[in-house]
Amino acid sequence: MEKVLEPWLRGTLTNIAPVQRAVLHALELAKEDIQRWCGDLTDEQVNARPGGLAPVAFHIRHIARSSDRLLTYAEGGSLTPEQITVMKAELEPGATRREVFAELDAALERSAARVKAFSVESLSTPRGVGHQQMPTTIAGLLVHVADHAQRHVGQAIVTAKIAKASSS
Repeated sequence: MEKVLEPWLRGTLTNIAPVQRAVLHALELAKEDIQRWCGDLTDEQVNARPGGLAPVAFHIRHIARSSDRLLTYAEGGSLTPEQITVMKAELEPGATRREVFAELDAALERSAARVKAFSVESLSTPRGVGHQQMPTTIAGLLVHVADHAQRHVGQAIVTAKIAKASSS
């Protein structure tokens, strides 16, 4: 397998402020890692629950949809009924690999545009998360978009490896 530098080591996005750049690089890496490690899964493997684990489809959907929700909070908004409905559907079985990958690609593209829209001066602006409006800042939410995506990428990769091994 060819060794490719991770996005944060490629010297890209140098015109973007450091916090936003780090988040964007993490989202790029999420997309690349999902494609690299999960791109050849069958529809059955994407939906498999080896050992009771959440399926790869869940993790891919969750990366897409949780990023949208977190960025909504960062923008000062509240979740819409549609966001709540799709959140509750993240574990629904039967998605195709093509569907979940298309959803991820579109969501990460929208997320990148939203991350770029924040000014450096706004990063310390207080924000609330959830019904209880747990306190954080725009920067805290942006960083969490990155680390939450990476957490679920790791889980998707492990589940993909187990699903592949179980079906061979």
